[in-house]
Amino acid sequence: MPATFVGRCLGRLLLLLLCVSFSGGSPAGKYPVTTTQDASQSQANSLTKVQVGLNESSGPDLTTQDFKQPSKEHQSNGSFLQFEILLPGPPGTLLERNISLANATTVELSCKLDPDSHLKSPQVTWKRGNETISHTSKTEDSWSIKLVIVDSSKMGSYSCILKGEEEISATFYLHVPKIEAREKPIITYERDTAVMVCKSDSTPMAWTWYMMSGSKPVIINESLWTDKYLISRLSANVTRLRILKLTKEDAGVYWCEAVFELGKSEGKMKLKVLSIMAPLKPFIAIVAEVIILVTTIILYELYSKRKGKCTGEKACDQTEQLKSGESSSASHRKI
Repeated sequence: MPATFVGRCLGRLLLLLLCVSFSGGSPAGKYPVTTTQDASQSQANSLTKVQVGLNESSGPDLTTQDFKQPSKEHQSNGSFLQFEILLPGPPGTLLERNISLANATTVELSCKLDPDSHLKSPQVTWKRGNETISHTSKTEDSWSIKLVIVDSSKMGSYSCILKGEEEISATFYLHVPKIEAREKPIITYERDTAVMVCKSDSTPMAWTWYMMSGSKPVIINESLWTDKYLISRLSANVTRLRILKLTKEDAGVYWCEAVFELGKSEGKMKLKVLSIMAPLKPFIAIVAEVIILVTTIILYELYSKRKGKCTGEKACDQTEQLKSGESSSASHRKI
């Protein structure tokens, strides 16, 4: 092997060893030493690259439209509810079913004949209100209709009528959730505060409060009467109205309205505002009765004493007259 080639190899080997010793064990240039400043700069560069990559992406930008809720038809296909009534049912039972629906859904209503029933092979008719409709499926002892409900037009009553030796029927009532409100009148006093609360088993999209002004309903807008009405939503299903500084003019009918996807529902309340003197009226009446009774007793006692005194004076006068008569008669006899 030539001497020049061996010298070059030894020189390169020595140079490599020197680089390793000065770089802390890593070949220089291949694994550079990283400082805190370099790490921060690297992280900033990485974030910049990520943002640029998103902006340069060929796909569409993520906007609010991408997060919109599906259409009503899509929602109705995703929710499916089944309800059934057994006919003729136990004796004395009312063949009705109340169904509360807040959002778009698909509903299947079924009328099933009791296997022990003596009604065999009946003729079955379905009605929506008074309109005859056809059932979508049937078996030997069951008849069903399927409803895709996306708005309030499909709500209402649905009845199945079975005719044979006798006629029996069952009714399904589809309605929006009912509102729970105070049924009895709210009685309070002037200058006090009235509190009204409405509740619902389902979550409405919005709550609105109304009051009756004359013969017209008026929306209560707390922004217009900040010192009179306060509306607060205690939870998604509960709303509260507070009426401050009550006067007699505040008495009347109030109601809350809940808006659901399939319609509206309301709960009414009646407010009575009494005068501050109203609680004192029973007490004043009792005091007046006591005064009248005591006065009557005193007058009666005075009258009784006066009458007794007059009676005694008359008796005394009569006795004196008799004595004087006797003495005069005795003197006449002596003479």
